[in-house]
Amino acid sequence: MFRYFLRRLFLIPLTLLGIMAVNFLFVQLAPGGPVEHMIAKLQDGGAGAARIGGFSGGDGAAMAGVSTRRGDVVSSKYRGAQGLDPALIRELEIRFGFDKPLHERFWTMMKNYARFDFGDSFYRDAPVIGLIGEKMPVSVSLGVWTTLIVYLVSIPLGIAKAVRNGSKFDAATGVLIVVGYAVPAFLFAMMLIVVFCGGRYLDWFPLRGLVSENWEQMGTLDKVKDYFWHLAMPVTAMVAGGFAGLTMLTKNSFLEEISKQYVLTAKAKGLDDTAVLYGHVFRNAMLIVLAGFPAVLVGMLFTGSVLIEVVFSLDGLGLLGFESVMTRDYPVIFGTLYIFALIGLVLNLVCDMTYHLVDPRIDFGGRHE
Repeated sequence: MFRYFLRRLFLIPLTLLGIMAVNFLFVQLAPGGPVEHMIAKLQDGGAGAARIGGFSGGDGAAMAGVSTRRGDVVSSKYRGAQGLDPALIRELEIRFGFDKPLHERFWTMMKNYARFDFGDSFYRDAPVIGLIGEKMPVSVSLGVWTTLIVYLVSIPLGIAKAVRNGSKFDAATGVLIVVGYAVPAFLFAMMLIVVFCGGRYLDWFPLRGLVSENWEQMGTLDKVKDYFWHLAMPVTAMVAGGFAGLTMLTKNSFLEEISKQYVLTAKAKGLDDTAVLYGHVFRNAMLIVLAGFPAVLVGMLFTGSVLIEVVFSLDGLGLLGFESVMTRDYPVIFGTLYIFALIGLVLNLVCDMTYHLVDPRIDFGGRHE
């Protein structure tokens, strides 16, 4: 097992390199990159748009002057660049790093990323690592607490549904599962705002932010209370929208194991249902549930929280990534992708180790020896 662990650890950087290479190729070759984005801004906004690209002071004035100076119409590989001075296009290419070949840009990026140097955002005038660190507490708070509560709710509920399959309890909780599948998390969020956040009825919970404005002046216990007070509604909305799938996965996994021959043999030997369920079925049925943990956590941290962050005015990584894609802010896009891909790969390795702890008979390393 130790050799398997070392092999997987060695494969992490290679897998990460492949993930980054594929995404880099697709994103870089797609139309509408940062140069075209800035050309459109310059065409529409003149000097004000020049400052969006990170040019300020004399550089911004120079850019504005160039952008308004129309010379001979020249052909350009960028859409919307006809009529602009070629010097402006060249300046934009240098500004965004497009003056170098594709492969050189990729290897330079990966060498910097190996040192966790993600460069600066194109439009925010701030280092990417600083932006990620600034937004991380919101996303980690949402992702970790939501994932923890989803697992604490879904696993016992799924086991109970499997044991009582076909009963009134199974039918009643099945209605909740259908609602959880059918209604997306952001609709739950809107309902919670209307009911509990002063939208129409009750004003029990805050509408925005992760903590109160005077959080720094609070005592330790008050800080903890304020933190969970602000998290209550966003996490509830995400749990309501995310528990159904894991519950049904747990139920179906346990139903499949309960119907196997070794369960009948254990019962024939005189073991009661509880001993069979938790002594034999549990560790076999839980393997497929554990397998989905990395995807669930990364999804909650990044993609699953985008709309929740918007609804509750939470400035996290999901919102940062979405805005970066819309504005073609490549350093932020690839920086967040690198971080989350690395987290996912490490969590996959941790899950494999967890398999061995749950069921020592599983030895991935033994397959290659």
